[in-house]
Amino acid sequence: MAITIDEFNRDLFQEMLAKADADGRFVEDVFFEKFCEYLTDAGELDTADRADYRGRPGSGIRVDGYGGDPIDSSGTLSLIIADFNQSHEVGRLTGTEMNAIFQRLSNFLQKALEPMWRKALEETSRAFGLADLIAQRWNGINRVRLILISNRELSERVDGREADEFDGRTITYSVWDIKRLHRFATIGHGQEDIEINLKEDFGVALPVLPAHLSAEDYESYLVVVPGRILASIYDRWGARLLEQNVRVFLQARGNVNKGIRNTLQNEPEMFFAYNNGITATTEAVFTEEQGGQLILTGLRNFQIVNGGQTTASIHVAFRNKIDLSKVFVQMKLSIVAPERAEEIVPKISEYANSQNRVNAADFFSNHPFHIRMADFSRRIYAPSPDGTFRQTKWFYERARGQYNDARSLLTPAQRKKFDLENPRAQLISKTDLAKFLIVWEPRPDKVSLGAQKNFAYFAHAIGNAWKKREKDFNETFFKDAIAKAIVFKSTERIVSGQPWYEGGYRANIVAYAISKMAHDVAKMKKSVDFSRIWDQQSITKQMEKALAHVARLVHDVLVEPPLGIRNVTEWAKKQACWERVKALDVEWPSGFVNELITEEEADSRKQWGRKEQKILNGIEAQTAVFNAGGEFWRKVLNWGKDRKLISEKELGILETAASIPRKLPTEKQAMACIDIFERLRGDGFNDAIPS
Repeated sequence: MAITIDEFNRDLFQEMLAKADADGRFVEDVFFEKFCEYLTDAGELDTADRADYRGRPGSGIRVDGYGGDPIDSSGTLSLIIADFNQSHEVGRLTGTEMNAIFQRLSNFLQKALEPMWRKALEETSRAFGLADLIAQRWNGINRVRLILISNRELSERVDGREADEFDGRTITYSVWDIKRLHRFATIGHGQEDIEINLKEDFGVALPVLPAHLSAEDYESYLVVVPGRILASIYDRWGARLLEQNVRVFLQARGNVNKGIRNTLQNEPEMFFAYNNGITATTEAVFTEEQGGQLILTGLRNFQIVNGGQTTASIHVAFRNKIDLSKVFVQMKLSIVAPERAEEIVPKISEYANSQNRVNAADFFSNHPFHIRMADFSRRIYAPSPDGTFRQTKWFYERARGQYNDARSLLTPAQRKKFDLENPRAQLISKTDLAKFLIVWEPRPDKVSLGAQKNFAYFAHAIGNAWKKREKDFNETFFKDAIAKAIVFKSTERIVSGQPWYEGGYRANIVAYAISKMAHDVAKMKKSVDFSRIWDQQSITKQMEKALAHVARLVHDVLVEPPLGIRNVTEWAKKQACWERVKALDVEWPSGFVNELITEEEADSRKQWGRKEQKILNGIEAQTAVFNAGGEFWRKVLNWGKDRKLISEKELGILETAASIPRKLPTEKQAMACIDIFERLRGDGFNDAIPS
């Protein structure tokens, strides 16, 4: 049964109250953080940084945050204002109220450009940092997006708000109310529908060539898209067009591809010849026939899964008023039903060619790393910290909405049991895990970039590490990861309770404090005893004392950026900030140092974890090979043998598997069968292993 908007709002409200209470924070701060997590997932923002300011009563000035440095967003400044209704009932947001709220945000933008007004602000405040950033970047800003987030429901009478202009810049307005959030979070956990009407909105219809047979279930088309049209579509919907994992990939790769840019500027007529084009998916296409030619008139939920760099580069050229009349892009377009998207889109992205190949194994939620972590989280009980018999689990959500989906299928009695066993406070998302682990790399500057960009860094590192030695990601790794989650959450609580903490920059202070601890402990050739933290489900008093001590020191570095940088949030994102914190001489409390274990002890524990995982992998492989059956392995054997793709040794192993159930392969042979199968699949063998 689908969750109603009232139930969704009530659950969200209670979750925010509980988190604020547990962390010692204002509910409005948690509201901003939670709401913006959804916005980054939806592609509305790449990152969301808190920068709250309310002018004196009657001034009509307010801001709550922004979407990162405009330089990183092709000259787009995103400002956020929050409308938090302190009730679990769904309130009504009228058009008049919406306009008044946007006016406060507009007033902040105008005031930020006035030197005297900026000088009156406290230099260490987040408001000053944001105002100063706007003033410094203004010449490079070409568009401003004003975003209103609200846990009230916008009146149905309100039909949006038309774009304005300020100081030569286009001003657009976007409202994310509780209704829109509910729709995004609960209906397929995907994008709000993107309806592209080529004829009405862009004045074109594009000839298409079907690339499928009418009898097939699968539909695909080849399309040649004018560069101007592709740029215009991207200009309207932005990063929402980039399938989320491709968006993450682009964040990891940085700036616009120079080769693409040079071709656009100097040889636009050769762009089609030089560029591999884009690969895209859509839920539905709308076509007509004109003079015997099939033409494309519309798309629903268009997503670019390869060629995001091409699209973004063309858009930058479009924004810079480069003539795109000679630029054309080839597009391979596949129709993918929503229910099959998670299965098919990763494969399309993985196998398609583009200027910057996306390695789906690094990024998708069905990568074996995420599946294994989710499996551990469903079956491993955490020790009871209070000595009772009630044990809980740490629920790992490899895809957004899994936790709520699991709850929604239960009866009230079952749901109560589920909540006791899987408390919401122990829910961990992919981006949470990335944050908890990367601070121990230690790279607090990466964590400070925001959830999505930090996840890009994490995914790339995990993808490479998995290829080298997947057995490192075992039960010991999972328990250590949970211990690191406990350290992170504890540090948040510690910082909030410090007498010197005046609010603001907590996320950065926490990341830098833990990273400095990790850095210095490694220099001592010691290790934190994560096994102890897992067993106790808490950190020791000595570690609390150490974290409180180092948090104060890193706070002082963060709020005193060097000359030329006056935005603390942006300073925390720079490696130079981390270098300065690394250089701090910290006198660690002796009690904390005495609790550390040797590197040898830590390595021994990791080796045991690898050994356990190797045994587990062998058992899993043996089970999979047996379940597939002898007939399947005979098919694999014959296919590889006919094409001379298997050695004599492999031939013998597959002969054994083909004799199931008369013969049973050993664990080692079963693992070899899986490896042979994976290799042959890469060479064109199409069948999947039967489960």
